[in-house]
Amino acid sequence: MLDWNPALYRRYEDERTRPAIELLARVPLEAPRRVVDLGCGPGNSTELLAARFPGADIVGIDNSRAMLESARKRLPAVRFEFDDIHDWEPESAPDLIYANAALQWVPDHETLIPRLFDKLQPGGVLAIQMPDNRAEPTHRLMREVAAEAAFSAAIGDADKLRTELLSIDGYYDLLAGNAATVDVWRTAYQHPMASAAAIVEWVRGTGLKPFVDRLAPGLQQDFLAEYERRVDAAYPSRADGRRLLAFPRMFIVAGRKA
Repeated sequence: MLDWNPALYRRYEDERTRPAIELLARVPLEAPRRVVDLGCGPGNSTELLAARFPGADIVGIDNSRAMLESARKRLPAVRFEFDDIHDWEPESAPDLIYANAALQWVPDHETLIPRLFDKLQPGGVLAIQMPDNRAEPTHRLMREVAAEAAFSAAIGDADKLRTELLSIDGYYDLLAGNAATVDVWRTAYQHPMASAAAIVEWVRGTGLKPFVDRLAPGLQQDFLAEYERRVDAAYPSRADGRRLLAFPRMFIVAGRKA
């Protein structure tokens, strides 16, 4: 997959940051010494961590050099490092591992989530937010268009382009046996969008990227045109002329025993 586009991602930064704020609000720590932002992206979530924990040693981790460059410009006093979450090992055990809208791109959650939890200091916290929207029209339609004969050879198995999440009680069970506390919840945000094209622009910055990246430029335009046509039908205009984009997200905050 091609590198991420920070500018495209940031076009809906307020909407993308809202769940990061709500995740952080449920983190029961006062003054952690070491904080890791896994999948930090352009630094919008890291900025929240730096504001809440000004005395902490904070490091942002991402496997996109473009995102890291954007984050360093935004927060020059914070350390950002290139690494892959699947293989990441902390220099020393963190008090907080925070992962906002990142782990849905990483496979093997049955082993990944407990492994990250085990990296914490005693009394530390693992805080995770993930889009849980594979069943929403935006993502169902991506897979449907990708299965069309014109695109399927280049895209391949569309079901494998993003990790399929466990159920919310599945994540609870992964952690509850060894944790002091596990807080899990799910929220479906409702984002008013100007048009079907605006919805397509939103998902081009994230979920649609692995589909489009596999296509030659001409096929990309054909794919996007057909996808937008289906999105237009799936998200009708509301009373104010806007389209209402439902965006479910899953949250997990687990505290390690002291």
